Amino acid sequence: MKIIIKEAKIIDAKSPFHNQICDVKINGTVIEEIGKNCALSDEYKEIKIPNLHISQGWFDTSVSFGEPGFEERETILQGLEVASKSGFTGIALQPNSFPIIDNQSQIHFVKQKAKNQATDLFPIGAFTKNSEGTDLAELFDMKNAGAIAFGDYQKNCSNANLLKIGLQYVQDFNGLLIAFCQDEKIKGSGVANEGIVSTQMGLKGIPTLAEELIVARNLFLLEYTGGKLHIPTISSAKSLNLIKEAKSKGLNVSCSVAVHNLVFTDEKLSEFDTRYKVLPPLQNDFNRKALIDGVLNNTIDIITSDHNPLDIEHKKMEFDLANYGTIGLESAFGALLGVLPLEIVIEKLTLGRTLFNIESSEINIGKKANITLFTTDSEWNFTSENIVSKSKNSAFLGAKMKGKAIGIYNNGKLILN
Repeated sequence: MKIIIKEAKIIDAKSPFHNQICDVKINGTVIEEIGKNCALSDEYKEIKIPNLHISQGWFDTSVSFGEPGFEERETILQGLEVASKSGFTGIALQPNSFPIIDNQSQIHFVKQKAKNQATDLFPIGAFTKNSEGTDLAELFDMKNAGAIAFGDYQKNCSNANLLKIGLQYVQDFNGLLIAFCQDEKIKGSGVANEGIVSTQMGLKGIPTLAEELIVARNLFLLEYTGGKLHIPTISSAKSLNLIKEAKSKGLNVSCSVAVHNLVFTDEKLSEFDTRYKVLPPLQNDFNRKALIDGVLNNTIDIITSDHNPLDIEHKKMEFDLANYGTIGLESAFGALLGVLPLEIVIEKLTLGRTLFNIESSEINIGKKANITLFTTDSEWNFTSENIVSKSKNSAFLGAKMKGKAIGIYNNGKLILN
């Protein structure tokens, strides 16, 4: 495919064209020309949109689909379409399907399903067999099959020695471990952040201590073993301080935060709406603002949508019984631009490729065309009509958005909303 993107502002700190308004001429998978008033011929499709911006393709480090096993929630092809129209040229797929992605055949299965799509799928293999926390999964075999990291989605590894062994083992092949942090004994039967709101509503609370204790433990293990550790979706100020201290010691640790934890507080639970039941839970405003600061000072490396489609039978029910999770790909950019500067948003939506050891390509002549198209000036409300996902469990319904993802160009394919 041949296209020319007209008069687009390039947001890419690694590009010599950063912050310039240029035409970008693409021939197949390669950027052919960048400049002012590039010549347009009949064989090139013109893309011209008011207030158009482009950046390196966005990459989401935590996305769940349903396939295999829960296709009623989201198939791989449907999910990749959602990602494409939401501006993501790559996603890291969590292993929480049925069966769990814990062996090389499952890695091959999801990669084959995603073949030849505009959005690239990079599977995360389970850290333990069936994500049960008892025995290590086939980590080396999954790495050879294409797994980019290993972790048990939203499950803490209670066996500290197993995590220690895993951190030592994956160093042999430069592997990355993902360690969700939440002490299940301290969490107990809690369903919301322990605080004023949970007390007023009579909901059992989850103290931030449940997260902070495991963050501290895992960082001690990392200091002992070496290796690489990623801590996903942190939610408390104390967790941030622990990670900041570990980074100052030179430990190879990264962390992410979910969009909804940057935008919402636990005040959203006042009507027992299960769309806001997420893990880790929505926090008070003190912790939300600390997370914003953590993004701005680069303690937090990545922002993820933590997209988790769920069917109505598992979501629209009593608060205590409903599953944790919200879809978030479609709303990620518009929600973030309401709380963070544009260049920070783009940085945190693209840095995941580097941290997960995936090739990235700046916007420059001769480089691969892996591009996200978006606008920044529109203000609008997110409604059910904006949901492309098969599941509708969005915490952002009715939320104010700023800017819009227009689509992507990747693998020689153009996807526009």
